[in-house]
Amino acid sequence: MASLRLDGLAHRTLAPVDLALAAGEQVFVSGPSGSGKSLLLRAIADLDPHQGEVWLGTEARSQMAPPLWRRQVGLLPAESFWWAETVGAHLPLIQSSSADAERLSGWLAGLGFEPDVLDWSVTRLSTGERQRLALVRLLAQTPEALLLDEATANLDPGNRDRVETLVEAYRHEQAAAVLWVSHDPEQRQRLGGRRFIIRTGRLELEPETGWT
Repeated sequence: MASLRLDGLAHRTLAPVDLALAAGEQVFVSGPSGSGKSLLLRAIADLDPHQGEVWLGTEARSQMAPPLWRRQVGLLPAESFWWAETVGAHLPLIQSSSADAERLSGWLAGLGFEPDVLDWSVTRLSTGERQRLALVRLLAQTPEALLLDEATANLDPGNRDRVETLVEAYRHEQAAAVLWVSHDPEQRQRLGGRRFIIRTGRLELEPETGWT
């Protein structure tokens, strides 16, 4: 996997950001509502207008086709979009081999699902189930870096722990850089790594007292 580097990345509410994540490093971002946390992730994923450059290892975002970039730098939004009728219809590639199927079953079991969840209609899913399954859908693309936007905000403690465990396992196994937006100071403290806060339009190191 590769490192993730932001060079002067800016959008309409955020001053230019210079930030480097080593391969396999996890970094948290927090801040008040409306401060631009989600917009930062969307800019990195090249989904919104922005200035500056993003690098994945030695490859610049500006030199890569957007669909390819978004597979390698995977964004998990706070609210996921589902376009097909069943859960399994969103995961056709990962079911193409026995190794992929085994990995998928492991992820689903780790998040508290039985294999038959692939046959479920998307309309029957709760908000929390959609959130957990959206993570599986993202990991199925084998991204080299993860951008997580409040990945556990709608989950009870048990399912929150399951998601944290899966992200941690993927990060270590794939040496994936993880940039995680989280409003939960206990989560940021518990999982470790560098912590930043967006305040008055600037990305700063988070004080030891945290941010609620």
